[in-house]
Amino acid sequence: MTNLFERINNYGLLVKIFLVMFISIIAITITITFSTFQMSKKLFTETFSITNSKILATIQESVENFNYSVVNTINNIEQSGTVKKFLTESDTNSLEMSASYFNMSVQMNRIRTHLDTYDNGITVLGVNGRNFSTNRIYWSITEKALPDHPITQNALDNPKVLSYHYDDRYTDALKKPAIIASKALTDRKSGEIYGVMYITMQELEFRQFYTSYTSIGNNVAIINGAGIIVSSNRTELIGQQELELLNHAQEIEKQDLNYKDIEFLEREQIVLSEYLPSLDLYLVNLIDRKLVMDKIIDKKSIVLISILTASIASLFIYFISRRLTRSLTGLVNQINNIAKSNFDHYVTVSGSYETKQVGNAFNFMLDELHEYVSELIATQKKQRNAELAALQQQINPHFLYNTLASIKIMVKQGDKEKAAEMINKLISLLQNTIGNISETNTVEQELTNMKDYTFINQARYGEQIRVNYYITPACLSYQLPKLIIQPFIENAFFHAFNKKTSGFIHIMIGQERDSLICEIVDNGDGMETNLEKQMPSYKSKRQLFSGIGVKNVNERIKLLYGETYGVEITSTLGEGTKVRIRLPSIES
Repeated sequence: MTNLFERINNYGLLVKIFLVMFISIIAITITITFSTFQMSKKLFTETFSITNSKILATIQESVENFNYSVVNTINNIEQSGTVKKFLTESDTNSLEMSASYFNMSVQMNRIRTHLDTYDNGITVLGVNGRNFSTNRIYWSITEKALPDHPITQNALDNPKVLSYHYDDRYTDALKKPAIIASKALTDRKSGEIYGVMYITMQELEFRQFYTSYTSIGNNVAIINGAGIIVSSNRTELIGQQELELLNHAQEIEKQDLNYKDIEFLEREQIVLSEYLPSLDLYLVNLIDRKLVMDKIIDKKSIVLISILTASIASLFIYFISRRLTRSLTGLVNQINNIAKSNFDHYVTVSGSYETKQVGNAFNFMLDELHEYVSELIATQKKQRNAELAALQQQINPHFLYNTLASIKIMVKQGDKEKAAEMINKLISLLQNTIGNISETNTVEQELTNMKDYTFINQARYGEQIRVNYYITPACLSYQLPKLIIQPFIENAFFHAFNKKTSGFIHIMIGQERDSLICEIVDNGDGMETNLEKQMPSYKSKRQLFSGIGVKNVNERIKLLYGETYGVEITSTLGEGTKVRIRLPSIES
């Protein structure tokens, strides 16, 4: 994370502003999208629960109308003397039995009109063993199995209760399960049970009460008190015992909840429930939250719209940020280019108020800088002239004394011509060193000074040390700092030939590409050099011409022309020394 922030810090202001705004837009978009999903989810749950509660009420009303018709049918059967006689009288002759069955058929068809709206069948079973059915196709149980069937036993055990049951053991040829409403038939005066009545309906027919209100993910199930699902649009659930679902339905009823979120069939479901007391059944509505929400709320479209909005906003922010920072970026580029042009150009002041203020301040700073640099250059020039003047004043008086003493001896010895020439050389040398305050000389003038100095030394100490000059003619007009070569000739005269009595000094000046190269080579004793500074290490008590040292020459060259120029010294003990001076080629 630290490395990431460090990398971001290296970017420009435009990138930083855009990154901050882009991250903000993405964060806001994600937050709004997530909030939209959550609000839609909550709104969907509340709206769907209200809508489906009304639907459940409608289904409940339809089922209770059916139950009302069933109750009326039962009352009519219990009030019918014909039915009671058929179910209680003993077997007689065949003629009387035929008449009894005929009367029973007429009576049952009349009673069945209460259920004409529904496709069903009515079956009755008497204590005398007789049974009669208006249509056995819905529940094809045999006459032998009917008395011992659990539904019959349940009706006899609870004679006052109308019960609804699910049975798939005695179905029709199409294997369609049946729903059976059963109740014991009792004498109203004595309360004695004289039979059992069964109203049968195919589960598929019963399903018509609610099928039109179901859809994918929106399911209905009807559960009896034992937790058995007696009917559902999800056919795989019919006949299954779901005690957990029954418990949720009972909890909704007891706590008077609008809905409840549960996990059912490994799916997140919203459960609504209505208790049907007259049927002792629970009407349960199961809503698959994810499936239904995916159909109602188009998440893909919302996400795409959010991405499109974020992209448009990001582009807008980018162009606005670019427009706002363009003047500042241009100012920065101008400042960078000014450094390449030695601060000779001013920046163009334009753009926003802040950018103009910075530009004006920078131009003012350039003015101050130019003034300061000019003053600094003038000061340094004065300082160099003062240093040169000081060095020129450092001509060793002992050199003059000894030179004049040598001239005096020559005069006494009668060698007046040589003495006069020596005086002329000394005068010329002093004029060019002390009298001329210029910082530089031409190679030609410096060559004259070197020859005058060499003549004086050879006149004083002899000509065992020969001096040779190898100068490229084209270089005679080139400029070089005054007294830049003389200290090395002096060192060669007084330090290179302590052990050797004779030898030579070669002075070579030529051009190498854009540089002026001056070399002083001797074949003297050689010396140890300081590798760190490449300066010779020696001590001497001789009275030299000036106080200009080798190190001073090197520093002076670098001060004048830069670090690429200076003095290099190589030396080998017993073989000699080579001094190489690199200067810029500057013509007069």
